[in-house]
Amino acid sequence: MKVGIDSYCYHRFFGEVYPHQNQPAKQITLEDFIKRAKELDVDGVSLESCFVPRFDPEYLSEIKGMLDEFNFDRVYAWGHPDGLEGGKNEAAYDEMVEHIEYANAIGAKVMRVVGSSLMFRFEDHGPQIEKLSRMFTNAMKVADNYGIKLADENHIDYNADEMLELIHNVNHPNFGINFDTGNFLRVLDDPIQGMEKLAKFTFSTHVKDLKINPQAAVNDWYFFSCTPVGDGLVDNQKLAQLLKDANYEGFLAMEIDTLHPDYNDDEDSAVAQSVKELKKIAQSLE
Repeated sequence: MKVGIDSYCYHRFFGEVYPHQNQPAKQITLEDFIKRAKELDVDGVSLESCFVPRFDPEYLSEIKGMLDEFNFDRVYAWGHPDGLEGGKNEAAYDEMVEHIEYANAIGAKVMRVVGSSLMFRFEDHGPQIEKLSRMFTNAMKVADNYGIKLADENHIDYNADEMLELIHNVNHPNFGINFDTGNFLRVLDDPIQGMEKLAKFTFSTHVKDLKINPQAAVNDWYFFSCTPVGDGLVDNQKLAQLLKDANYEGFLAMEIDTLHPDYNDDEDSAVAQSVKELKKIAQSLE
């Protein structure tokens, strides 16, 4: 089992700061993130397209060169924050298809995509899943040309059964899930039970650990805020075991969105602690 980091851990430092968060003391670049991942001695990175400054072939080739030099597994992550908006946004669909080429340009064989988000969580899911099923079925025709798998993330929108329904509707061996451990908890769906259903369809991960944030309201999406892996409520050891049993080929990509106030806005330390814990988990599975 391999260990990695999603670049969204550092979103404040890339310039995306939520209203309830503090401005960071510094900014970083995509190259800075990749170098930091190398310092932390991980096996792979998931690169959020929203933090990629340019998409011209020359720049993407440079990024691919860095990833190749560090021998990183890689996932190209498209869709933040609302993706296809539950199937409503045709322009976003065109953008997603365009980014399949960018994923290929950096040498990614898995592309995380976003079908919906918490913004559409309380709308009728049936029509959303029907529209998304058609969109992803069509997108797979393009992804097949590049040999790229598409992994739709549970994005504080759908529960495990709904994600399974979407996967079965698309019915393509290269369409599956980017399994976010914390986001299932946030919709009050047990992530362990979810992984039991979805492990064989999991192509990439966001490994979150969460605990209740006393500074958030119960109906805030970050009521369950991120901790370093091992400090929260999610049994990521069990989740990793289920992935191994399903012959998962990707890496455990830890992710932070809102860091719990106990950790004093220090995402980098939380990332480093999480990497150590995930390496322990990975070693225990050998």
